[in-house]
Amino acid sequence: MSDANEPSDDELMGAYARGDAAAFERLYTRHHAGLYRFIRRLLGHSLAAQTDEVFQDTWLKVVNARQQWQPQGASFRTWLYTLANHRVIDIWRRSGREVSTSTEDDSPWEPEAGAAWQQWPAPSPQSEDLAFWRRAGERLLGCLDELPLAQRSAFLLHHDDELPLAEVARALEVGFETAKTRLRYAMSKLRTCMGAYLAPIQGNAP
Repeated sequence: MSDANEPSDDELMGAYARGDAAAFERLYTRHHAGLYRFIRRLLGHSLAAQTDEVFQDTWLKVVNARQQWQPQGASFRTWLYTLANHRVIDIWRRSGREVSTSTEDDSPWEPEAGAAWQQWPAPSPQSEDLAFWRRAGERLLGCLDELPLAQRSAFLLHHDDELPLAEVARALEVGFETAKTRLRYAMSKLRTCMGAYLAPIQGNAP
């Protein structure tokens, strides 16, 4: 839980703009782990080697923008993730990958009757269930790699980094409904992918 007496990110960034290097160190300490994870998962397995480059470039942009930075309605964290998302898009394009921003080439997903994921166990301390969820976590990372970049970023920001949907829209610089649509398609595809590769635990039937 955050300390109410701790300065906010915006206050720290303002202090850094005035020359307080320690304020930047505190910002870095707060956000480096989450930002690195976001970049790594957004790049995916095939571009994982570029994670350090994007991570360092993102913080360099923070350093270079410190004099001009203004909150302008978005939190420092949202702005930070926007910078990272821009760099990831650059890396994708540089590698020859297509970066689509369209949501119209998808159709809403409906679960099939008896789909495997519908029978997955609830998380519990039982050893067999824990093993299942470990496999599920590993498979989820693989399924994330199969999502279009726009949908992957929406999912990671909302579910992994716990940004409200309005902040997801700001971070991705799209409208609220577009962010909502991308997230819905991402969830649909992930459920399909997970259900296709992970059968429910057997042995509970009479």
